Amino acid sequence: MSELIVIAYDDHSTAENAYERVQKLQKDYVVNLNGLAVVSVDAEGKTHVDTPSKIVGVSAASGALWGMVFGILFLVPGLGLLAGAAMGGLLGKLGKSGIDDQFRDQVQAMLKPGTSAVVVMAAKITEDKFADAMRPYGGTLVKTSLSDEDEKELAEHLAGAQQQ
Repeated sequence: MSELIVIAYDDHSTAENAYERVQKLQKDYVVNLNGLAVVSVDAEGKTHVDTPSKIVGVSAASGALWGMVFGILFLVPGLGLLAGAAMGGLLGKLGKSGIDDQFRDQVQAMLKPGTSAVVVMAAKITEDKFADAMRPYGGTLVKTSLSDEDEKELAEHLAGAQQQ
């Protein structure tokens, strides 16, 4: 099961500091990352993304799933990766797996011009240690879970859609 956590901040520097802390928590085995990014929204409302160049232990399937989840949360409708029925099927699968419209709407509502967020997709997380380490940064948190079965189904749908 993976946890998808989005922590929103009022300023970019706090988000950057929190992002760096999550990377340290990965090295300390508090969190096992499948994906990590800091997302910022500029004054014009344009979304900018920064991701570490490599997250240790992330498989190609996890990377593809992370990319799709990220695209659905922040880039739809301009995703461009999938079209038509394939996109509809994948969105349906995401909705059944915990990444529904309500979660996506919560995430998008937190990101207003001038704000930033740290987005974490974790295969494993020691929640109490993670919460203690992140507490000094504050922020607004939303979280959802993806079961192993949901992740596998989503990865298969993604692979099938990319072949079309």
